[in-house]
Amino acid sequence: MRDVIVIGAGGGGPVVAKELAAKGLDVLLLEAGPRHAKPREEWSTFEEDANNPLSGYFRLGPTDRSKPAWYREWPQNSFVWQLSGVGGTTQHFYGNYPRAYPGVFQGYDGADRNEYDVKHRFPFTYSELVPYFEWVEATMPVMTAAMGTKEQVFFKGAETLGLPVQTTKTTLRPSYRPQENAILQPGGTAGKTSDKNLLNYPQATGCTFCGYCFQGCMRPNGAPRNQFAKRSTDNSYVPMAITANVWARGGKPAELIADAYVTKVHSEKRNGELTATGVTWRDNVSGDEHREDARVVVMAGGCTENPRLWFNSGLPNQNGWVGRGYTDHFFDWMIGSFDDYTGNPKGVGSSARLDYPGYGGLENVGLPPALNAFSGTLSDSGIRGQYKNGRGATGPWDGPAGRVMGPELKELMAGGIDRLLTVLVITDDDVEAQNRVTLSALPADENGPIPKVTFKQRKRTRRTVRNREFMARKAAELLRGAGAKKVYRVDWAPLILHVQSSMRMGESAQNSVLEGSGEARAVKRLFVADNSALANGLGGPNPTLTSQAVATRTAEKIFQTYFDGDPWVRSEAPVVSTDPRVSVRMGQLGL
Repeated sequence: MRDVIVIGAGGGGPVVAKELAAKGLDVLLLEAGPRHAKPREEWSTFEEDANNPLSGYFRLGPTDRSKPAWYREWPQNSFVWQLSGVGGTTQHFYGNYPRAYPGVFQGYDGADRNEYDVKHRFPFTYSELVPYFEWVEATMPVMTAAMGTKEQVFFKGAETLGLPVQTTKTTLRPSYRPQENAILQPGGTAGKTSDKNLLNYPQATGCTFCGYCFQGCMRPNGAPRNQFAKRSTDNSYVPMAITANVWARGGKPAELIADAYVTKVHSEKRNGELTATGVTWRDNVSGDEHREDARVVVMAGGCTENPRLWFNSGLPNQNGWVGRGYTDHFFDWMIGSFDDYTGNPKGVGSSARLDYPGYGGLENVGLPPALNAFSGTLSDSGIRGQYKNGRGATGPWDGPAGRVMGPELKELMAGGIDRLLTVLVITDDDVEAQNRVTLSALPADENGPIPKVTFKQRKRTRRTVRNREFMARKAAELLRGAGAKKVYRVDWAPLILHVQSSMRMGESAQNSVLEGSGEARAVKRLFVADNSALANGLGGPNPTLTSQAVATRTAEKIFQTYFDGDPWVRSEAPVVSTDPRVSVRMGQLGL
């Protein structure tokens, strides 16, 4: 019997695995998708190779890409961007690590306390989570972003809004600042030369400004896996979990098995309470099924897969909230065209942000060509001015919102993407019970009934719609202030990313699945530790840091409650994931 089985090696699962392996527990980490152990041999810098949903190496599917991707049903006009594989969605994120706004936590008493999703606050205070934020920030490590011309242009526009520069990690008022990123600052010759021969480790360390963040980070060339610049969990928490015996006193390396699809969580009545006892997982290669028992089971498969596994396991849904509250950030894109060079696609993907607590935020995002085209064409308004579908009214941007085409697109692109600045609008969304995951009536796949994601894009709450319109207008003002000669609003259709809260923890047992500890209310010894456990949309900030801080807290709760251990975050110092002991051990393991 294992001490702990963690289901999913994406953004949250490896955090629990690393923390508990460091305490000497026997941890099994199961991942349904592939493990890219040798990315320099498996990956490329071509967007199609990585992101094609049917054949890309970041698709939702097994390692064997001659086999079909896993199908999921979403009946509305949307795209649910899921990744399988060790590292999960952190493989293609931009490394942004802002903290959640304090206003989304229990006990917040600021003057703007009623501006947030007050019905769905976290069941603990912001100050309680701060030590866990600090622990994750030191472990990754999180650094002030390396910046360039596009950030300079963004800040020029932000200055015209009359907001102050934020100088702390806690956001309490409207302000702008460099991003806090989990991307290592460039060192040595990185950022100082275009000579490829000088961009090898150890001459170059950290970010080499290659601009391929979304295709997975494998640079600097020659660097050990835990020294890759972008701190996705396949480069940080996973290496630490499987080497815990060399950097943690009394640590025991976690066992990682990829291509292992968990199809059932087992449970039984113990002392009158339903209790998790283990899992069944299926080998994607052989089709063989394996049964593993454990003292504790942790679900970390993501917002879509956790409810699916719950339903397929026949676990109780006492208040109907399993799978409900599927919450994203109501994204939009604003594009400014400039006469001068902006450096739009160069360097780190996103290094500047602007926050409006109670509404959301803005980020500059430098996009490679295919993603740039994608961001500008996935519109809920269709082609600019050609559809009357209730969105995209004329505003402080030029003309109606929607996809740019024909002569207008030619005009927009005439100066090249180096004369654009793309700003991502990130809205604070209310948790809504109508947005949910259920089981599809479509045929099951080899792992059981598939999930159906129902998302009412056009029926968001009045506050959510207000927030998006407010932030879109601020983005237009910022672009004007930065010198844009023309501003376009895309009115993005739902590309469901930053998805949260489908297994939410909460203050009330009436509308939450989890206790504040992360343990399921209905099943003892069953925990959830990823974005799906979050209580709400965090006010708008990117969710990775908060998910990992909450997962660290959950790991402590597990250790205290079921293994008679002591908490450590307030009494010990974290080990950084770039520790040379991890590098050496990964080399010995051939990883």
